[in-house]
This record gives sequence, structure tokens and C-alpha cells, in this order.
Amino acid sequence: MKKTLFASIVLSVAAMGGTFTGVITDTMCGASHKAMNMGPDPKCVRDCVRMDPKNTKYALYDGKNVYVLSDQKAPEALAAQKVKVTGTLDEKSKTIAVEKIEALK
Repeated sequence: MKKTLFASIVLSVAAMGGTFTGVITDTMCGASHKAMNMGPDPKCVRDCVRMDPKNTKYALYDGKNVYVLSDQKAPEALAAQKVKVTGTLDEKSKTIAVEKIEALK
């Protein structure tokens, strides 16, 4: 019983489902696009991912953290836009398993 309860608590902390809001960025520039001498710009975000797609991924920056997105197709159209992502966050890998991405106004 104790082991089962402990495993349940660990699983619920390791994977948190919900909604996350932020800006679509890339893992190369992350929160700061200063390396490209510009703010989060759709062209910059897309170019960074296209330049090295094996190592650079679309991500969500929530103002504090950068989370890799499991869906790497939908974010391309929303690059540098504020969005709401519905999914499950894996705290250890800082990855959101995306169920849905919606643009916010």
C-alpha cells in the first residue's frame, strides 16, 4: 500500500496536465532573441528551427520557463505568437505533450 501511494504521488508530480500560456519560441533562442538582435520574430523562430531541426525545437516560453513542445508542426504557423497550449507537462524533461494549441489575442 505504501509503495503504491508513493508511486501515485510521484507520477502526479512528474506529469502535470493542464493549460499553459506563453509565446511560441525555439530552444536555441529561448526567452531571448538577442543573439539575432531582435525580439521574438516569426521569421527568427522558424529560421532557428529550420537551421538545426535535430537540436532546435519549437517551444513555449511562459515568461519564466521554456518548455519543448511535443508537436513540432502546429507551432510553426504560430511562431512568436501568444498561445494557449493544452497538454501534459513532464517536469523532468521540461516537455509538454501537446493535445491542442490555440492562438490568443
